[in-house]
Parts: sequence; structure tokens; C-alpha cells
Amino acid sequence: MTKLNQIIAVEKGVKSGATRELADKQALLGKPTLLAGLARTYQPKDEEGEQLPPESTRVQVKSEQVLRDTAATLTRLFDVTATKDWANCEAKADVTVDGTTLLSAVPVSYLLFLDKQLTDLLAFVARLPVLDAAESWSFDDSSDTWRTDAVRTIRTRKVPRNHVKAEATDKHPAQVEVYYEDIAVGYWTTVKFSGALPARRVNELSARIDKLRRAVQFAREEANGAEIADRRVGEVVFDYLFG
Repeated sequence: MTKLNQIIAVEKGVKSGATRELADKQALLGKPTLLAGLARTYQPKDEEGEQLPPESTRVQVKSEQVLRDTAATLTRLFDVTATKDWANCEAKADVTVDGTTLLSAVPVSYLLFLDKQLTDLLAFVARLPVLDAAESWSFDDSSDTWRTDAVRTIRTRKVPRNHVKAEATDKHPAQVEVYYEDIAVGYWTTVKFSGALPARRVNELSARIDKLRRAVQFAREEANGAEIADRRVGEVVFDYLFG
């Protein structure tokens, strides 16, 4: 019996080899001189005439042989692909995390899908916005967001003041310098809100996704290790096509 992972391992090589051989065969059929043959003999008009040797050219490429070779090449590819595709319908495994089976008898094709989606989801979670660690946050049920404690700050306003540098005399006016003084006029009470997530939550999500992804990968390897039946469909197909 063959295992699914063995078929998967050889499929790529068989496919590339078949593609290459078909291209070579197509190139041969595109050279008319290789398909052409010739045989001719010469006979002079009379016995005293010049004797010439016979000429011949052998046919080097025969289309029917090319068809037989093509059928042989593609039969292997058809059989390998059929074996893999039939096996993908039959090979299944459970996805188990921490001893709990989350999904039962999952086909290989869906395990491949899950692996790709979980990889993308892990990258998505890694880009989630995280709360500013410089602030102290608590969850506010009324707004369904995170919030900081209220911080009270003073609002000030600049008020001009006069500073007399020199008193006025009968000869000179007073020398006055204007300066501004910050005077408290009110108070701001500020609460910050955020729709981001705590770093702890993001780390928990990433760890959970990664754990499930590893369980899926384990299940896929288990399914790929199942013994499968070799399928023989290529010969039937090409007996009909080229027979």
C-alpha cells in the first residue's frame, strides 16, 4: 500500500516530467523533415547509360509511436493524480487541542484550508492596536471601551500687568513695562477612552490561534500518513482516446 504523503511527494516531479516530455514530443512533430521518408532507385534508358545508386531517407518520427509514448507518459501522471485526489476524499483526521477534539474526521483538503486561514488570522491579530502602556486602563461597561481615571488640570489665562520701572517726573513720563501673569480661571477634568486591546488579550489570542494551527498541522500529517489504494485510470482513458 502507498501512503498519501508519498504520492504528494512524487506528484510534482511526475507533473513537471510529463510537461517536459510533451513539449519535446510537440517539438519533434513540428519538424516535417523528421516525419518524411524516401526511397528511390535509378534505371538508365539503355544498358550503356550511367548507373546511379539508390537513395533512401528513413522516417525518424512516427506519429503513432509519439501517441503511444504520450499515452505512457500521461498514464503515470493520471494515475498519480487520481490516487492523490481519491485519497484526499478518504484521508481524514481529528483536530485535538489539549485532549479535546474540536473537529472530527476532517478531510485533508479542509485541513489545508484551515492551516492557511489560521496563519492569516495570526498575522491579523499581531496587527491589532494595543492600549498605551503608559496609562492605567479599566473597562467601562457603559461605553464598551477602555478608559483611564479622571485627571484634573488647571486652565489658565494670561492677564496683562504693569510694572513701573521709573516714576514720572516733571521732565520724563513714567517708564512702565507690561508683562503677563497666568491666572487660574477653571479646571479641566479629562478621561481618555480607547477601543484598543490590552497587550495581555492580544497575546492570549495569538497563543490560542497558534495552538490550534499546530493541532491542524499535526492532524494533516496524520491524515497524509494514511495508507491509500493506488488508482489505475490512465490506461482506461488512453485506450479510449488513442485506441
